[in-house]
Amino acid sequence: MLYLLTEFSDGGDVFNLFRYITFRAGAAFFTALVFGFLFGRPLIDLLRRKQKKGQPIRADGPQTHFAKAGTPTMGGLLILSALIVSTLLWARLDNPYVWIVMLVTVAFGLIGFADDYAKVTKQNTRGVSGRVRFISGLVIAALAAYAAARFHPDGLTNQLAVPLFKNLLINLGWFFVPFGMIVIVGAANAVNLTDGLDGLAIMPVMIAASTLGAIAYAVGRADFTEYLGVNYVPGTGELLIFVAALVGGGLGFLWYNAPPAAVFMGDTGSLALGGALGAMAVCTKHEIVLAIVGGLFVVEALSVIIQVLYFKRTGRRVFLMAPIHHHFEKKGWGEAQIVIRFWIISLILALIGLATLKIR
Repeated sequence: MLYLLTEFSDGGDVFNLFRYITFRAGAAFFTALVFGFLFGRPLIDLLRRKQKKGQPIRADGPQTHFAKAGTPTMGGLLILSALIVSTLLWARLDNPYVWIVMLVTVAFGLIGFADDYAKVTKQNTRGVSGRVRFISGLVIAALAAYAAARFHPDGLTNQLAVPLFKNLLINLGWFFVPFGMIVIVGAANAVNLTDGLDGLAIMPVMIAASTLGAIAYAVGRADFTEYLGVNYVPGTGELLIFVAALVGGGLGFLWYNAPPAAVFMGDTGSLALGGALGAMAVCTKHEIVLAIVGGLFVVEALSVIIQVLYFKRTGRRVFLMAPIHHHFEKKGWGEAQIVIRFWIISLILALIGLATLKIR
């Protein structure tokens, strides 16, 4: 919105700053961060009053989790509010990729909100049925993937870019939309499965988003793409502002989610942020790179899939408990130990994913 101030610029005044994505990204970060600090405590107090008993705790979960009973959930509302306000304020609102990613984020956030609401009102861990959540997510992802394909430049429409190889594209044709659906829904649910310990999901999300933001900025500049040998996708640079707002809002949330958490992100936040990662990957043509950058989320999701399939076939378990972070809890690892080590893994994977920009 504030980009419109450039209309009053003659090129040599303060309004000219609003032309620069990097300036607006920095402003978006601080806007979201301040928003989180200002409204975090009032929101938590409101959620505690409304929810009373807080998020229900799984009866078959680690014993240490019963000490968290009464902690309110839906803390993702803080992240989403800061993210949306900051993005609307600082991003160019004529950019289609900003709207695609933001609408996916909000839509998945609404699915998560409905699930969280069902859990806290019924005081059980089931919430909205998995089928309803899954189908709703597929519909949203299908619309987003279709829209992204329509706005991609002609040479990249329905193409899958393969990292590490110059100009290697695989024409998916009509299958691009189903593929995009898998990426977006898969990312949303993988982040959702990761959100099981205080601070575990939000930091890897911010790391992965920052990496995708850097990629979005690079592929949105013709000079960078020519130097790096990657595909040029005009307009994706604006997603850096969305990412900056996400990181600012995420840090504001982490202030209250740090152990012992005063509030949980809930499905409201985890589904929304996961969907955002998937949508950014589809928009920037870096779907495969997302699997590297978000490798921690992939492992968490695979641990659940492996556990379920193996148990159905043999009646035995591969892990002591899935997702895999609970496996390490059962093995005696402390919560802080698991969280920090997973953060380190996320950072390493992000650097590997970022390196794919240069390795050709």
